[in-house]
Amino acid sequence: QVQLVESGGGLVQAGGSLRLSCAASLNTFSRYDMGWYRQAPEKQRERELVAAIGAGGLIDYADSVKGRFTISRDNAKNTVYLQMNFLEPEDTAVYYCNARHIFLRDQNYWGQGTQVTVSS
Repeated sequence: QVQLVESGGGLVQAGGSLRLSCAASLNTFSRYDMGWYRQAPEKQRERELVAAIGAGGLIDYADSVKGRFTISRDNAKNTVYLQMNFLEPEDTAVYYCNARHIFLRDQNYWGQGTQVTVSS
């Protein structure tokens, strides 16, 4: 059974930093596109893409986090990271890790989420 386990969330003051990690129990982690999504409390039906890193290393960010967040992956550790700097109250959300196979697109997995709260 595939598991994605996020960690690193918590409470931080505005301007602070957090580093999220997502450890994946995937036999072929390097063949998965990885992404971080978030869902804010007032947007229960909307899960937005924060950052993505493809199997080939291509990276994309939401405009709202460009210059503040950095996504990276370590294929040897089956782990993807999200370094979040200069956090703002608007970044408060549950952050989810996603893994999707580059060819078998129905192999699409989600973690359980980790709460990030930024106080003003």
